[in-house]
Amino acid sequence: MSNRDSIASTTSRFSSLLAPSSASISTTHSSSSTRPSSTAPSSYPIPSSSSGVSSSTTPATTRTERGGGSSLIYDRPVTRSRGSEVSLGAWNYLFGEIVQYTQKQVSGISEFEKRLNILGYRVGTRLLELLPLRDSLYPITSTLSRSPPPPSRQLRLLPLLTYIHSNLYRYLFGKPADSLERSTEHEDEYMIGDDEMLLTKNVMVPKEMKELSCAALVAGIVEGVMDGSGFPARVTAHSVPTQQFPRRTVLLIKLDPSVLERERALSAPTK
Repeated sequence: MSNRDSIASTTSRFSSLLAPSSASISTTHSSSSTRPSSTAPSSYPIPSSSSGVSSSTTPATTRTERGGGSSLIYDRPVTRSRGSEVSLGAWNYLFGEIVQYTQKQVSGISEFEKRLNILGYRVGTRLLELLPLRDSLYPITSTLSRSPPPPSRQLRLLPLLTYIHSNLYRYLFGKPADSLERSTEHEDEYMIGDDEMLLTKNVMVPKEMKELSCAALVAGIVEGVMDGSGFPARVTAHSVPTQQFPRRTVLLIKLDPSVLERERALSAPTK
């Protein structure tokens, strides 16, 4: 039994933490854009977030003639582009080119996913610094009457996972992930489910490469955020289709033993 078959056949072993809110790979570019229920031993509320899909538009590389102002992207305030969005067509085109380019450089599915994961990891480490900074500084530019608290580092696992599930996911795709679950058999495994992965919506994987999950790039982003936050983990992407959601993707988070040891120490009652 392959790793993906194992993931698909053992989904019931995970309890919900959050309520559900070589052939060539072809891509189509478009400008438009229940999982099985399980009994949860406990549920946790999802913190609300106002973060949206943010991306800078085509950067200008010349200085404006009027007033001698500069329109270089490096001169723009880091908080000003928080509310801007990039078109889904451009999103799909860029990712389709990344997938096709990567396919020409590898000889197997494992190496293919590893390269996408590495690319996403680099994005994740940068988002870990950018998003808390924007969340902290943005209210200053809009509401001078109050000063928000500075960014703080997460010390517990569950708040970090809910931050990834809601804030990070909303920043990337305009909505939180559909589920966050933990294993009922392995305490070091968690799952983030996406019923309709926006990133891979227009990527058509041939049958002979059906085990390939191009969402490995998103898994790399999550892994970069986890590692950068001091919660080392291995994150992999798996296609777990259901009758209702044939393109459902699950991000499997395998925690490092040191994370669980720290969690036990922080949860231990003080004497």
